[in-house]
Amino acid sequence: MLCVQNLSVTFTMYDRGLSQKQTTAIADLELHINAGEVVAVVGSSGSGKSLLAHAILGILPKNAHVTGKITYNNEYLTYKRQVELRGKDIVLIPQSVSYLDPLMSVGKQLSRIARLRGLSTNASQQIIDQVLARYKLAPSVKQLFPFQLSGGMARRILVAMAVIGQANLVIADEPTPGLHPEVVVETLNHLRELADEGKGVLLITHELEAALQIADKVAVFYAGTTVEIAAKTDFTHRGKALRHPYTQALWRSLPQNEFIPVSGTQPNPDTLPLGCLFAERCPIATTDCLTHRPPLREVCNGLVRCIHA
Repeated sequence: MLCVQNLSVTFTMYDRGLSQKQTTAIADLELHINAGEVVAVVGSSGSGKSLLAHAILGILPKNAHVTGKITYNNEYLTYKRQVELRGKDIVLIPQSVSYLDPLMSVGKQLSRIARLRGLSTNASQQIIDQVLARYKLAPSVKQLFPFQLSGGMARRILVAMAVIGQANLVIADEPTPGLHPEVVVETLNHLRELADEGKGVLLITHELEAALQIADKVAVFYAGTTVEIAAKTDFTHRGKALRHPYTQALWRSLPQNEFIPVSGTQPNPDTLPLGCLFAERCPIATTDCLTHRPPLREVCNGLVRCIHA
C-alpha cells in the first residue's frame, strides 16, 4: 500500500546573521506498509518519526527539501496527489487532542468529515451515529465541545474521524501518551480493528511495549533513518532474534527486561557522522563502521542497517 524508499529531508535554516545551514533530519529512510497490516515506528525523540508522517501527507514546511520516493498503491505520491488524498484516503490521527477545533462542536466536526465523502445530511448522521456507537460514545456527544471531553473520549473521536472518512491508510502519531492504561489498550485495539478490516495502519510511538500489542512488524528509527525492520515475534527473551545493536539495546533497556540504559546520545542532525549513525555508541563497532554508511539489507527475514548483523 505504502512504499517509502531512500527518503531524505533536509531543512535550510539561518544560523548566525544571514548565514544558512543545512540540517538533515531524515536520511535514506525506508518503510513499507501492506493493507491489513499495523507497522509500528519506534525510536527516541528526534529520530524522524513524526517528520515521516508529515512527509507522507505533504505538510512539511517550505524550507524542507525532500528527496527519495514515496508511492501509494503503486503510484508516485506527488504533492498534487497528497493534497487530493489527505484527509480522505490518507488520514492522520494526531498526537494531541488539541487538533480538534475548540470552537466547533464534535458533531459539526464529524459532519464535515462525512461531507468529504459526498454523503447527504441524513446519510452522514446515520454513519456518524453508527461510528459513535461502535466506539461506545452516546449520540449526545455530538453536542459537546472538545474541552468537555475526557482524554479517552477525545482519542475515540479522533479515531472515529478516520473511520467516518473511510481512509485506507491511517497514520496514528503518538495516540496513547498520558492516557490511563485501560484507555491505551482500548485505543490500540481500535487501530488493530482498522487493520483487520483491510486498512494500513502506521503507528508512531515511543512505547515499544504498547506497539508490540498490535503491530505486525516494527520499524526502528535512529537519527533519522531506519536501522531495522523486524517482525513482532523477534522481540522475545533477551532480543537474540533482533539484528541491530541499537534495537537490542532498546529492547534490553525496558524495565521488564534487563533495564540496561543505552550509553551516549543520538548524533546532532547538523553534524551527522560519515559512517554508521550508531557507531559511537555501539559496543561492536569497527573501523569500517566509522567510515561507511551501511545499506539496509535483508537478514533472517528482516531488514537491518548493520555490517555485523
